[in-house]
Amino acid sequence: MELFEFIFTLGVVFAVFEFIWGLIHLGIMLLSVGRQRQLAEIYIIKAVKYFFLVDVTFLVCSSDQVKDLNETSQLVFGAVVLLMYFIGKLQNSKNRQLMFSAFSNGRMLNQNLFNIKTEIGVIVLSIAIFILFWIYPHVASNPISIWFDDSISNIIDTPIFGFIFKIIGFFFLISIIFKMVNSFFFLLSGKAFQRNNNQNKDDNRTDFDSWEEVE
Repeated sequence: MELFEFIFTLGVVFAVFEFIWGLIHLGIMLLSVGRQRQLAEIYIIKAVKYFFLVDVTFLVCSSDQVKDLNETSQLVFGAVVLLMYFIGKLQNSKNRQLMFSAFSNGRMLNQNLFNIKTEIGVIVLSIAIFILFWIYPHVASNPISIWFDDSISNIIDTPIFGFIFKIIGFFFLISIIFKMVNSFFFLLSGKAFQRNNNQNKDDNRTDFDSWEEVE
């Protein structure tokens, strides 16, 4: 129960952080109206966002959010939940890119908005920063992250907004539980350790002319 309470708390924190960052990002978008955004700019902004989310998460994990869960356990589970959250974001971005590609008849009109290697690089860097904070906790205490942490706490304590974000936190908890259960059964089934037998079949299908109409 303590673990579920902790994941629920992180879900609420993530939801409020996304709300605050959404307002900040809206301001950034208004400043860049009229010009095409570059890939480097997009991922610099995302890296900054993930940095402060990691920082806030570390501040939450290093505090007494759940009385019966010690700090080390909170940091371990916090890192796992944070990684799953980032992977979920990655999957959403990839699905969005595939949707754009489908609507543009495969011409990838929005390919400058998403790069899988850069996305993974930002996630790996974010987790590395979390580990850095774990080794050097004093680095996590900076004015901006403390402001984020205080703002999140104030919004959670607000009656109406706090209730809304707690509902989001509940669904976040359910989502994490399903992901953990699915991962457990995936490993238990042994599929994670099996080679993809369909790969050779897929390779054999690539020997047709690229201009051939496929019905």
